Amino acid sequence: MFVAAAAVATAAGAASSDVALPPVDARFDYQIGEPYAPPDGVTVVSRDREATPAAGLYNICYVNAFQVQPHEVTWWQRNHDDLLLRDADGEYVVDGDWNEILLDISTAAKRTAIADIVNDWIDGCAADGFQAVEPDNIDSYDRSDDLLTLDDAVEYLKLLAPHAHAAGLAIGQKNTTELGTRGRAAGLDFAIAEECGRYDECGDYTRVYGDHVIDIEYTDNAYTKACAAVGADVSVVRRDVDVTAPGSRTYVYRAC
Repeated sequence: MFVAAAAVATAAGAASSDVALPPVDARFDYQIGEPYAPPDGVTVVSRDREATPAAGLYNICYVNAFQVQPHEVTWWQRNHDDLLLRDADGEYVVDGDWNEILLDISTAAKRTAIADIVNDWIDGCAADGFQAVEPDNIDSYDRSDDLLTLDDAVEYLKLLAPHAHAAGLAIGQKNTTELGTRGRAAGLDFAIAEECGRYDECGDYTRVYGDHVIDIEYTDNAYTKACAAVGADVSVVRRDVDVTAPGSRTYVYRAC
């Protein structure tokens, strides 16, 4: 039901005309924490790759493609310890905010090896019924102690995007305004931005992806600002920073 409304325009530089993009300015819900029944009117949902898609909606599959989820550390250490980023002292390089070890995308060989793993996850997203994939932490190079670069991230995305398209999935740019147009050139189709209203970055995404942008704000002031700036054209939601489910004392959801 979404293909005709969201075919990718090749004139805008998208990599595939066979994938369905999220409907523009649709009511969206960000459920990468605990999944739950979407609020009334929601037609687009983002959920973790291990969650079940929401029936009858456009589902985006969250994949931590650049860092290691804490509950998956042991698996990576046992099977692919050489693909975890280490500093000069041999210590793992960790994103302290989320306690996530960075993946080592510093060489073509390592990028290929990691992409083989992540592309299997992407295939799983497609098999489960998702319509798009959201590879998170593209900007991990900013937390790598200068061991990774933006160029490394772009070259790695070039391995993920065509695979997603071949699996029938659209693929989104998650944050990272530093990409400019390079993400689109690498094959990314749309953008999911956190707090672009708060940081005055929404225009950086719409200049590249037009109205194919989804914004999540975590404060009331930024949400109001984003709604006024771009809410008439793109999806904007207010969520709590821990993206909790209804019933939690911290749960927040609004959409404009």
